[in-house]
Amino acid sequence: MRIVDIKEMKEIERLAQEECGFEERLIVENVGSKGASIIESKILSRFQSSELIFLIGRGNNGADGLAVARHVTSLGHNARAFLFFGEDSTSDELKAQLKMAKAFGVKVNLIEDIDQLVSYCSQVSGNIIFVDAIFGTGVRLPMSNFLYEVVDFVNNNSSYTISIDIPSGVEGDTGFIQGKAISADLTLAVGLPKQGYYEADGVRLVGDVEVMRVGFPRELLTSGNKFLLNVEDVVDPSSKRDKFADKKVFGHTLCLGGSHGLTGALVMASQAALKTGAGVVTAATWEPQYQEMMDRLIPEVMTGYLPLDISKWPRLIKDLNKYSSVVIGPGLARSTRARRLTLEVLNNFDGPVVLDADAINVLKLEEDKNVFTLRNAPTVLTPHFGEFSRFCNIDYADLERRPVQHLQNLVEQINCSVILKGPCTYMGLSDGNVFFNYHPNDGMATGGVGDVLAGILAGLLGQEPELKDKNISLSERYKVFNQTVGLGVLAHTMSGHFAAEKIGVRAMTASSLIDCFSKTFQELEGQIDKIIYGE
Repeated sequence: MRIVDIKEMKEIERLAQEECGFEERLIVENVGSKGASIIESKILSRFQSSELIFLIGRGNNGADGLAVARHVTSLGHNARAFLFFGEDSTSDELKAQLKMAKAFGVKVNLIEDIDQLVSYCSQVSGNIIFVDAIFGTGVRLPMSNFLYEVVDFVNNNSSYTISIDIPSGVEGDTGFIQGKAISADLTLAVGLPKQGYYEADGVRLVGDVEVMRVGFPRELLTSGNKFLLNVEDVVDPSSKRDKFADKKVFGHTLCLGGSHGLTGALVMASQAALKTGAGVVTAATWEPQYQEMMDRLIPEVMTGYLPLDISKWPRLIKDLNKYSSVVIGPGLARSTRARRLTLEVLNNFDGPVVLDADAINVLKLEEDKNVFTLRNAPTVLTPHFGEFSRFCNIDYADLERRPVQHLQNLVEQINCSVILKGPCTYMGLSDGNVFFNYHPNDGMATGGVGDVLAGILAGLLGQEPELKDKNISLSERYKVFNQTVGLGVLAHTMSGHFAAEKIGVRAMTASSLIDCFSKTFQELEGQIDKIIYGE
Protein backbone atom coordinates (compact mmCIF):
# COMPACT_ATOMS: atom_id res chain seq x y z
CA MET A 1 0.00 0.00 0.00
CA ARG A 2 1.24 3.45 -0.90
CA ILE A 3 2.28 5.94 1.81
CA VAL A 4 2.02 9.65 1.04
CA ASP A 5 3.29 12.95 2.32
CA ILE A 6 0.88 15.87 2.53
CA LYS A 7 1.86 17.35 -0.83
CA GLU A 8 1.19 14.01 -2.53
CA MET A 9 -2.16 13.63 -0.79
CA LYS A 10 -3.26 17.11 -1.85
CA GLU A 11 -2.30 16.29 -5.43
CA ILE A 12 -4.38 13.11 -5.31
CA GLU A 13 -7.36 15.11 -4.06
CA ARG A 14 -6.84 17.77 -6.73
CA LEU A 15 -6.67 15.25 -9.56
CA ALA A 16 -9.70 13.38 -8.23
CA GLN A 17 -11.73 16.57 -8.12
CA GLU A 18 -10.55 18.28 -11.32
CA GLU A 19 -10.10 15.32 -13.64
CA CYS A 20 -12.59 12.83 -12.23
CA GLY A 21 -15.31 15.12 -10.91
CA PHE A 22 -14.97 13.57 -7.46
CA GLU A 23 -16.14 16.49 -5.33
CA GLU A 24 -14.88 17.20 -1.84
CA ARG A 25 -18.33 16.61 -0.34
CA LEU A 26 -18.30 13.05 -1.73
CA ILE A 27 -14.97 12.43 0.00
CA VAL A 28 -16.31 13.74 3.31
CA GLU A 29 -19.49 11.68 2.95
CA ASN A 30 -17.50 8.52 2.33
CA VAL A 31 -15.28 9.29 5.33
CA GLY A 32 -18.43 9.61 7.43
CA SER A 33 -19.90 6.33 6.24
CA LYS A 34 -16.68 4.31 6.42
CA GLY A 35 -15.59 5.80 9.73
CA ALA A 36 -18.94 5.15 11.43
CA SER A 37 -18.97 1.57 10.18
CA ILE A 38 -15.49 0.92 11.62
CA ILE A 39 -16.37 2.53 14.94
CA GLU A 40 -19.54 0.48 15.28
CA SER A 41 -18.09 -2.87 14.26
CA LYS A 42 -14.66 -2.69 15.87
CA ILE A 43 -14.94 -0.28 18.80
CA LEU A 44 -18.46 0.01 20.16
CA SER A 45 -18.79 -3.77 20.22
CA ARG A 46 -15.91 -3.82 22.74
CA PHE A 47 -17.00 -0.90 24.93
CA GLN A 48 -20.46 -1.20 26.38
CA SER A 49 -22.27 1.89 27.76
CA SER A 50 -20.00 4.21 25.81
CA GLU A 51 -20.27 7.95 25.28
CA LEU A 52 -18.95 9.16 21.92
CA ILE A 53 -17.46 12.64 22.11
CA PHE A 54 -16.31 14.24 18.86
CA LEU A 55 -13.73 17.04 19.11
CA ILE A 56 -14.23 19.28 16.08
CA GLY A 57 -11.80 21.78 14.61
CA ARG A 58 -12.51 24.53 12.09
CA GLY A 59 -11.22 22.88 8.90
CA ASN A 60 -11.97 19.85 6.74
CA ASN A 61 -10.78 17.44 9.41
CA GLY A 62 -13.60 18.82 11.55
CA ALA A 63 -15.99 18.32 8.63
CA ASP A 64 -14.91 14.68 8.43
CA GLY A 65 -15.52 14.33 12.16
CA LEU A 66 -19.04 15.74 11.92
CA ALA A 67 -19.83 13.41 9.02
CA VAL A 68 -18.71 10.44 11.10
CA ALA A 69 -20.78 11.69 14.05
CA ARG A 70 -23.86 12.00 11.81
CA HIS A 71 -23.47 8.47 10.44
CA VAL A 72 -22.84 7.06 13.93
CA THR A 73 -26.10 8.70 15.03
CA SER A 74 -27.91 7.19 12.04
CA LEU A 75 -26.71 3.78 13.20
CA GLY A 76 -28.50 4.33 16.49
CA HIS A 77 -25.68 5.55 18.73
CA ASN A 78 -25.50 8.78 20.68
CA ALA A 79 -22.84 11.26 19.59
CA ARG A 80 -21.95 14.65 21.00
CA ALA A 81 -19.73 17.14 19.16
CA PHE A 82 -17.72 19.87 20.85
CA LEU A 83 -16.69 22.74 18.56
CA PHE A 84 -13.43 24.48 19.36
CA PHE A 85 -14.14 27.47 17.12
CA GLY A 86 -17.13 29.68 16.48
CA GLU A 87 -19.32 28.60 13.57
CA ASP A 88 -18.62 31.81 11.64
CA SER A 89 -14.90 31.02 11.44
CA THR A 90 -15.26 27.51 10.03
CA SER A 91 -14.79 26.24 6.46
CA ASP A 92 -17.72 26.10 4.05
CA GLU A 93 -17.69 22.32 4.07
CA LEU A 94 -17.75 22.26 7.86
CA LYS A 95 -20.72 24.65 7.91
CA ALA A 96 -22.64 22.28 5.61
CA GLN A 97 -21.71 19.24 7.72
CA LEU A 98 -22.65 21.07 10.90
CA LYS A 99 -26.12 21.82 9.55
CA MET A 100 -26.65 18.18 8.56
CA ALA A 101 -25.25 16.84 11.84
CA LYS A 102 -27.68 18.93 13.88
CA ALA A 103 -30.56 17.85 11.66
CA PHE A 104 -29.67 14.19 12.22
CA GLY A 105 -29.65 14.60 15.99
CA VAL A 106 -25.99 15.09 16.81
CA LYS A 107 -25.75 17.21 19.97
CA VAL A 108 -23.40 20.14 19.27
CA ASN A 109 -21.81 22.49 21.82
CA LEU A 110 -19.22 25.26 21.56
CA ILE A 111 -16.38 24.81 24.02
CA GLU A 112 -14.22 27.76 25.00
CA ASP A 113 -12.28 26.52 28.03
CA ILE A 114 -11.12 23.22 29.46
CA ASP A 115 -13.49 23.41 32.44
CA GLN A 116 -16.49 22.91 30.15
CA LEU A 117 -15.06 19.65 28.84
CA VAL A 118 -14.04 18.49 32.32
CA SER A 119 -17.50 19.29 33.69
CA TYR A 120 -19.33 17.38 30.98
CA CYS A 121 -17.09 14.31 31.16
CA SER A 122 -17.42 14.16 34.94
CA GLN A 123 -21.12 13.46 34.46
CA VAL A 124 -20.54 10.47 32.14
CA SER A 125 -20.97 7.18 33.97
CA GLY A 126 -19.73 4.80 31.28
CA ASN A 127 -16.75 4.64 28.95
CA ILE A 128 -15.73 7.81 27.15
CA ILE A 129 -14.62 7.37 23.57
CA PHE A 130 -13.05 10.51 22.13
CA VAL A 131 -13.00 11.03 18.36
CA ASP A 132 -10.27 13.53 17.53
CA ALA A 133 -11.08 15.71 14.50
CA ILE A 134 -9.41 18.92 15.61
CA PHE A 135 -6.58 19.47 13.15
CA GLY A 136 -5.71 16.52 10.93
CA THR A 137 -2.65 16.83 8.71
CA GLY A 138 -2.99 20.60 8.44
CA VAL A 139 -1.82 21.29 12.00
CA ARG A 140 0.38 24.33 12.54
CA LEU A 141 2.62 24.00 15.56
CA PRO A 142 2.73 25.03 18.28
CA MET A 143 -0.93 24.74 19.26
CA SER A 144 -2.60 27.12 21.70
CA ASN A 145 -2.34 26.56 25.45
CA PHE A 146 -6.06 25.77 25.54
CA LEU A 147 -5.65 22.97 23.00
CA TYR A 148 -2.65 21.60 24.88
CA GLU A 149 -4.93 21.42 27.95
CA VAL A 150 -7.48 19.53 25.85
CA VAL A 151 -4.80 17.11 24.68
CA ASP A 152 -3.74 16.45 28.27
CA PHE A 153 -7.31 15.85 29.36
CA VAL A 154 -8.08 13.47 26.50
CA ASN A 155 -4.89 11.48 26.96
CA ASN A 156 -5.54 11.09 30.69
CA ASN A 157 -9.28 10.40 30.67
CA SER A 158 -10.20 8.59 27.46
CA SER A 159 -11.29 4.96 27.52
CA TYR A 160 -10.41 4.80 23.83
CA THR A 161 -9.25 7.49 21.42
CA ILE A 162 -9.83 7.58 17.67
CA SER A 163 -8.12 10.14 15.45
CA ILE A 164 -9.38 10.97 11.99
CA ASP A 165 -6.50 10.98 9.49
CA ILE A 166 -3.80 11.77 12.08
CA PRO A 167 -3.66 12.55 15.82
CA SER A 168 -3.99 16.30 16.40
CA GLY A 169 -0.62 17.83 17.13
CA VAL A 170 1.35 15.42 14.89
CA GLU A 171 2.86 16.83 11.70
CA GLY A 172 1.62 14.87 8.70
CA ASP A 173 4.96 14.74 6.89
CA THR A 174 7.42 14.25 9.73
CA GLY A 175 5.51 12.77 12.67
CA PHE A 176 7.04 15.59 14.74
CA ILE A 177 5.22 17.17 17.70
CA GLN A 178 5.93 20.19 19.84
CA GLY A 179 5.40 19.20 23.42
CA LYS A 180 2.12 17.30 23.30
CA ALA A 181 -0.26 15.59 20.89
CA ILE A 182 -3.26 13.29 21.00
CA SER A 183 -2.24 9.71 21.70
CA ALA A 184 -4.62 7.63 19.59
CA ASP A 185 -5.57 4.01 20.00
CA LEU A 186 -6.79 3.99 16.40
CA THR A 187 -6.15 6.30 13.47
CA LEU A 188 -8.61 6.27 10.58
CA ALA A 189 -6.52 7.13 7.52
CA VAL A 190 -8.39 8.96 4.78
CA GLY A 191 -7.51 7.31 1.45
CA LEU A 192 -3.92 6.40 2.27
CA PRO A 193 -1.63 6.27 5.32
CA LYS A 194 0.49 9.38 5.85
CA GLN A 195 4.26 9.44 6.20
CA GLY A 196 4.00 11.09 9.62
CA TYR A 197 2.47 7.91 11.06
CA TYR A 198 5.80 6.15 10.75
CA GLU A 199 8.38 8.78 11.68
CA ALA A 200 9.56 10.52 14.85
CA ASP A 201 6.80 10.84 17.50
CA GLY A 202 4.10 9.69 15.10
CA VAL A 203 5.24 6.08 15.46
CA ARG A 204 4.09 5.93 19.09
CA LEU A 205 1.01 8.17 18.79
CA VAL A 206 -1.04 6.81 15.85
CA GLY A 207 -1.96 3.49 17.48
CA ASP A 208 -3.53 0.97 15.11
CA VAL A 209 -4.15 2.25 11.59
CA GLU A 210 -7.30 1.53 9.59
CA VAL A 211 -7.24 2.82 6.02
CA MET A 212 -10.61 4.04 4.76
CA ARG A 213 -11.20 3.56 1.04
CA VAL A 214 -13.17 6.69 0.32
CA GLY A 215 -13.50 6.51 -3.46
CA PHE A 216 -10.27 7.88 -4.93
CA PRO A 217 -9.43 6.38 -8.37
CA ARG A 218 -7.18 3.35 -8.01
CA GLU A 219 -4.49 4.69 -10.35
CA LEU A 220 -3.93 7.63 -8.01
CA LEU A 221 -3.35 5.31 -5.06
CA THR A 222 -0.78 2.93 -6.52
CA SER A 223 1.99 5.18 -7.87
CA GLY A 224 4.60 6.95 -5.73
CA ASN A 225 7.78 5.60 -4.15
CA LYS A 226 6.84 4.93 -0.50
CA PHE A 227 4.90 1.83 0.52
CA LEU A 228 3.97 -0.39 3.44
CA LEU A 229 5.83 -3.68 3.10
CA ASN A 230 3.51 -6.58 2.29
CA VAL A 231 3.90 -10.12 1.03
CA GLU A 232 2.72 -9.01 -2.43
CA ASP A 233 5.90 -6.91 -2.72
CA VAL A 234 8.23 -9.91 -2.31
CA VAL A 235 6.57 -12.51 -4.50
CA ASP A 236 8.80 -14.01 -7.20
CA PRO A 237 6.96 -16.89 -8.92
CA SER A 238 10.21 -18.24 -10.36
CA SER A 239 11.90 -18.77 -6.98
CA LYS A 240 9.91 -21.77 -5.79
CA ARG A 241 12.11 -24.43 -4.17
CA ASP A 242 12.80 -27.55 -6.21
CA LYS A 243 11.99 -30.67 -4.18
CA PHE A 244 14.45 -32.66 -6.33
CA ALA A 245 17.40 -30.31 -5.79
CA ASP A 246 20.55 -31.06 -3.80
CA LYS A 247 22.23 -28.77 -1.29
CA LYS A 248 24.38 -27.03 -3.93
CA VAL A 249 21.27 -25.58 -5.55
CA PHE A 250 20.34 -23.81 -2.33
CA GLY A 251 23.65 -22.03 -2.02
CA HIS A 252 26.60 -21.75 0.32
CA THR A 253 26.48 -18.78 2.71
CA LEU A 254 29.59 -17.47 4.45
CA CYS A 255 29.16 -15.72 7.82
CA LEU A 256 32.12 -13.64 9.01
CA GLY A 257 32.29 -12.16 12.49
CA GLY A 258 32.75 -12.95 16.14
CA SER A 259 35.42 -11.56 18.46
CA HIS A 260 36.27 -11.96 22.12
CA GLY A 261 32.98 -12.33 23.99
CA LEU A 262 30.92 -11.74 20.84
CA THR A 263 30.98 -15.08 19.06
CA GLY A 264 27.32 -15.53 19.97
CA ALA A 265 26.42 -12.89 17.39
CA LEU A 266 28.09 -14.95 14.67
CA VAL A 267 26.52 -18.16 15.95
CA MET A 268 23.02 -16.70 15.76
CA ALA A 269 23.59 -15.22 12.29
CA SER A 270 24.92 -18.50 10.90
CA GLN A 271 22.16 -20.60 12.46
CA ALA A 272 19.55 -18.18 11.14
CA ALA A 273 21.07 -18.43 7.65
CA LEU A 274 20.98 -22.22 7.75
CA LYS A 275 17.38 -22.40 8.94
CA THR A 276 16.09 -20.19 6.12
CA GLY A 277 16.77 -23.17 3.86
CA ALA A 278 20.38 -22.51 2.81
CA GLY A 279 22.12 -25.57 1.44
CA VAL A 280 25.39 -25.01 3.31
CA VAL A 281 26.53 -22.39 5.81
CA THR A 282 30.08 -21.71 6.94
CA ALA A 283 30.86 -19.59 10.00
CA ALA A 284 34.34 -18.11 10.27
CA THR A 285 35.72 -16.08 13.18
CA TRP A 286 39.09 -14.71 14.23
CA GLU A 287 41.60 -17.48 14.99
CA PRO A 288 41.81 -16.82 18.79
CA GLN A 289 38.00 -17.10 19.08
CA TYR A 290 37.67 -20.26 16.99
CA GLN A 291 37.29 -22.64 19.95
CA GLU A 292 34.85 -20.30 21.68
CA MET A 293 32.70 -20.35 18.55
CA MET A 294 32.94 -24.14 18.24
CA ASP A 295 31.69 -24.59 21.79
CA ARG A 296 28.49 -22.70 20.93
CA LEU A 297 27.74 -23.69 17.34
CA ILE A 298 25.37 -26.38 16.11
CA PRO A 299 27.05 -29.23 14.20
CA GLU A 300 25.26 -28.57 10.89
CA VAL A 301 27.21 -25.33 10.36
CA MET A 302 30.65 -25.66 8.78
CA THR A 303 33.48 -23.67 10.34
CA GLY A 304 36.63 -21.76 9.52
CA TYR A 305 38.89 -19.14 11.06
CA LEU A 306 40.37 -15.81 10.07
CA PRO A 307 44.12 -15.49 10.63
CA LEU A 308 45.22 -12.43 12.55
CA ASP A 309 48.25 -12.31 10.25
CA ILE A 310 47.03 -10.34 7.22
CA SER A 311 49.80 -11.85 5.06
CA LYS A 312 47.87 -15.14 5.23
CA TRP A 313 44.70 -13.65 3.78
CA PRO A 314 45.29 -14.04 0.01
CA ARG A 315 44.03 -17.63 -0.02
CA LEU A 316 40.95 -16.59 1.95
CA ILE A 317 40.23 -13.76 -0.47
CA LYS A 318 40.78 -16.04 -3.46
CA ASP A 319 38.26 -18.53 -2.12
CA LEU A 320 35.53 -15.95 -1.52
CA ASN A 321 33.76 -16.54 -4.80
CA LYS A 322 32.99 -20.17 -4.06
CA TYR A 323 30.25 -18.81 -1.81
CA SER A 324 26.78 -17.75 -2.90
CA SER A 325 26.39 -14.94 -0.37
CA VAL A 326 28.37 -13.34 2.45
CA VAL A 327 27.29 -11.68 5.67
CA ILE A 328 29.98 -9.82 7.55
CA GLY A 329 29.79 -7.91 10.79
CA PRO A 330 28.02 -9.76 13.64
CA GLY A 331 30.45 -9.45 16.56
CA LEU A 332 33.33 -8.65 14.18
CA ALA A 333 34.95 -5.95 16.43
CA ARG A 334 35.77 -2.35 15.60
CA SER A 335 39.41 -2.73 14.71
CA THR A 336 41.71 -1.79 11.85
CA ARG A 337 41.87 -5.47 10.96
CA ALA A 338 38.06 -5.69 10.86
CA ARG A 339 37.93 -2.66 8.57
CA ARG A 340 40.51 -4.25 6.25
CA LEU A 341 38.53 -7.51 6.09
CA THR A 342 35.28 -5.71 5.32
CA LEU A 343 36.86 -3.79 2.45
CA GLU A 344 38.45 -6.97 1.08
CA VAL A 345 35.04 -8.67 0.98
CA LEU A 346 33.39 -5.72 -0.75
CA ASN A 347 36.19 -5.39 -3.29
CA ASN A 348 36.67 -9.07 -4.12
CA PHE A 349 33.35 -10.91 -3.74
CA ASP A 350 31.09 -10.75 -6.79
CA GLY A 351 27.89 -11.89 -5.11
CA PRO A 352 25.40 -10.39 -2.65
CA VAL A 353 26.84 -9.02 0.58
CA VAL A 354 25.03 -8.24 3.84
CA LEU A 355 26.85 -5.64 5.95
CA ASP A 356 25.77 -5.69 9.60
CA ALA A 357 26.86 -4.26 12.94
CA ASP A 358 30.66 -3.83 13.16
CA ALA A 359 31.13 -4.10 9.39
CA ILE A 360 29.16 -0.83 9.26
CA ASN A 361 30.87 0.63 12.32
CA VAL A 362 34.35 0.32 10.80
CA LEU A 363 33.38 2.19 7.63
CA LYS A 364 32.71 5.87 6.94
CA LEU A 365 30.44 7.13 4.19
CA GLU A 366 32.69 9.92 2.92
CA GLU A 367 35.81 7.74 2.90
CA ASP A 368 34.29 4.57 1.54
CA LYS A 369 31.35 5.40 -0.73
CA ASN A 370 33.31 4.46 -3.87
CA VAL A 371 33.70 0.92 -2.57
CA PHE A 372 29.93 0.53 -2.82
CA THR A 373 29.34 2.30 -6.11
CA LEU A 374 32.09 0.32 -7.88
CA ARG A 375 30.73 -3.10 -6.86
CA ASN A 376 29.18 -5.10 -9.68
CA ALA A 377 26.94 -6.98 -7.26
CA PRO A 378 24.19 -5.94 -4.85
CA THR A 379 24.83 -4.96 -1.23
CA VAL A 380 22.49 -4.43 1.70
CA LEU A 381 23.37 -2.59 4.91
CA THR A 382 21.38 -3.27 8.09
CA PRO A 383 22.16 -0.46 10.57
CA HIS A 384 20.19 0.58 13.60
CA PHE A 385 19.87 4.31 14.20
CA GLY A 386 23.17 4.63 16.08
CA GLU A 387 25.15 2.79 13.41
CA PHE A 388 23.45 4.78 10.66
CA SER A 389 24.22 8.15 12.28
CA ARG A 390 27.89 7.24 12.84
CA PHE A 391 28.33 5.89 9.32
CA CYS A 392 26.81 9.00 7.74
CA ASN A 393 28.19 11.42 10.36
CA ILE A 394 24.79 12.97 11.01
CA ASP A 395 23.10 14.04 14.23
CA TYR A 396 21.18 11.20 15.89
CA ALA A 397 18.26 13.43 16.87
CA ASP A 398 17.93 14.72 13.31
CA LEU A 399 17.95 11.14 12.04
CA GLU A 400 15.10 10.31 14.42
CA ARG A 401 13.12 13.26 13.10
CA ARG A 402 13.80 12.70 9.38
CA PRO A 403 14.71 9.02 8.92
CA VAL A 404 13.26 8.58 5.45
CA GLN A 405 14.97 11.67 4.05
CA HIS A 406 18.35 10.59 5.41
CA LEU A 407 17.77 7.03 4.21
CA GLN A 408 16.99 8.19 0.68
CA ASN A 409 20.08 10.42 0.69
CA LEU A 410 22.30 7.49 1.69
CA VAL A 411 20.83 5.07 -0.86
CA GLU A 412 21.33 7.64 -3.61
CA GLN A 413 24.98 8.07 -2.67
CA ILE A 414 26.00 4.41 -2.44
CA ASN A 415 23.46 2.71 -4.75
CA CYS A 416 22.81 -0.04 -2.20
CA SER A 417 19.79 -1.22 -0.29
CA VAL A 418 19.68 -0.05 3.33
CA ILE A 419 17.50 -1.41 6.13
CA LEU A 420 17.23 1.14 8.93
CA LYS A 421 16.07 -0.88 11.91
CA GLY A 422 13.66 0.33 14.58
CA PRO A 423 10.05 -0.02 15.84
CA CYS A 424 9.23 1.05 12.30
CA THR A 425 11.90 -0.37 10.00
CA TYR A 426 12.58 1.55 6.79
CA MET A 427 13.86 -0.34 3.76
CA GLY A 428 15.44 1.93 1.16
CA LEU A 429 16.10 0.27 -2.19
CA SER A 430 18.44 1.24 -4.99
CA ASP A 431 15.47 1.67 -7.35
CA GLY A 432 14.35 4.67 -5.28
CA ASN A 433 11.48 2.97 -3.45
CA VAL A 434 11.15 3.02 0.33
CA PHE A 435 9.19 0.36 2.20
CA PHE A 436 7.91 0.84 5.75
CA ASN A 437 7.65 -2.18 8.03
CA TYR A 438 5.66 -1.01 11.04
CA HIS A 439 5.24 -3.80 13.61
CA PRO A 440 6.43 -2.60 17.04
CA ASN A 441 7.40 -5.52 19.26
CA ASP A 442 9.26 -4.85 22.51
CA GLY A 443 10.21 -8.52 22.69
CA MET A 444 12.64 -7.84 19.84
CA ALA A 445 14.45 -5.17 21.86
CA THR A 446 17.07 -7.67 22.95
CA GLY A 447 20.62 -8.53 21.98
CA GLY A 448 21.15 -10.63 18.88
CA VAL A 449 17.88 -9.89 17.08
CA GLY A 450 19.75 -7.84 14.47
CA ASP A 451 22.22 -10.70 13.97
CA VAL A 452 19.29 -12.99 13.22
CA LEU A 453 18.04 -10.57 10.56
CA ALA A 454 21.51 -10.47 8.97
CA GLY A 455 21.58 -14.26 8.86
CA ILE A 456 18.09 -14.49 7.39
CA LEU A 457 19.03 -12.08 4.60
CA ALA A 458 22.28 -13.85 3.77
CA GLY A 459 20.66 -17.28 3.81
CA LEU A 460 17.82 -16.24 1.52
CA LEU A 461 20.11 -14.33 -0.86
CA GLY A 462 22.40 -17.34 -1.16
CA GLN A 463 19.47 -19.38 -2.46
CA GLU A 464 19.06 -17.10 -5.49
CA PRO A 465 21.65 -18.30 -8.07
CA GLU A 466 20.82 -15.51 -10.55
CA LEU A 467 22.35 -12.98 -8.16
CA LYS A 468 25.81 -14.20 -9.26
CA ASP A 469 24.88 -14.92 -12.87
CA LYS A 470 26.61 -12.32 -15.05
CA ASN A 471 24.48 -13.39 -18.01
CA ILE A 472 21.51 -11.79 -16.28
CA SER A 473 21.29 -8.02 -16.44
CA LEU A 474 22.19 -6.07 -13.33
CA SER A 475 18.69 -4.57 -13.24
CA GLU A 476 17.11 -8.03 -13.18
CA ARG A 477 19.50 -9.16 -10.48
CA TYR A 478 18.62 -6.12 -8.40
CA LYS A 479 14.92 -6.87 -8.80
CA VAL A 480 15.40 -10.38 -7.40
CA PHE A 481 17.72 -9.00 -4.73
CA ASN A 482 15.20 -6.40 -3.55
CA GLN A 483 12.35 -8.90 -3.42
CA THR A 484 14.50 -11.29 -1.41
CA VAL A 485 15.58 -8.57 1.02
CA GLY A 486 11.91 -7.66 1.55
CA LEU A 487 11.08 -11.31 2.18
CA GLY A 488 13.83 -11.44 4.78
CA VAL A 489 12.51 -8.40 6.62
CA LEU A 490 8.99 -9.86 6.67
CA ALA A 491 10.26 -13.25 7.87
CA HIS A 492 12.17 -11.56 10.68
CA THR A 493 9.09 -9.58 11.77
CA MET A 494 6.77 -12.57 11.60
CA SER A 495 9.17 -14.70 13.64
CA GLY A 496 9.20 -12.03 16.33
CA HIS A 497 5.40 -11.96 16.30
CA PHE A 498 5.11 -15.73 16.64
CA ALA A 499 7.75 -15.79 19.39
CA ALA A 500 5.84 -13.14 21.35
CA GLU A 501 2.64 -15.17 21.00
CA LYS A 502 4.36 -18.35 22.08
CA ILE A 503 6.40 -17.29 25.10
CA GLY A 504 5.66 -13.62 25.74
CA VAL A 505 7.80 -10.57 25.08
CA ARG A 506 9.75 -10.63 28.33
CA ALA A 507 11.03 -14.16 27.85
CA MET A 508 12.00 -13.67 24.21
CA THR A 509 15.61 -13.94 23.06
CA ALA A 510 17.09 -13.77 19.59
CA SER A 511 17.11 -17.57 19.48
CA SER A 512 13.34 -17.51 20.07
CA LEU A 513 12.96 -16.03 16.58
CA ILE A 514 14.96 -18.86 15.02
CA ASP A 515 12.83 -21.39 16.88
CA CYS A 516 9.78 -19.92 15.12
CA PHE A 517 11.18 -20.13 11.57
CA SER A 518 9.19 -23.28 10.84
CA LYS A 519 5.86 -21.52 11.46
CA THR A 520 7.07 -18.32 9.77
CA PHE A 521 8.04 -19.89 6.47
CA GLN A 522 5.00 -22.14 6.36
CA GLU A 523 2.84 -19.05 6.79
CA LEU A 524 4.78 -17.05 4.20
CA GLU A 525 4.75 -19.84 1.65
CA GLY A 526 1.02 -20.29 2.13
CA GLN A 527 0.41 -16.58 1.54
CA ILE A 528 2.68 -16.56 -1.52
CA ASP A 529 0.89 -19.58 -3.01
CA LYS A 530 -2.44 -17.77 -2.63
CA ILE A 531 -1.05 -14.76 -4.49
CA ILE A 532 0.50 -16.82 -7.31
CA TYR A 533 -2.14 -19.49 -7.74
CA GLY A 534 -5.20 -17.87 -6.17
CA GLU A 535 -5.58 -20.82 -3.82
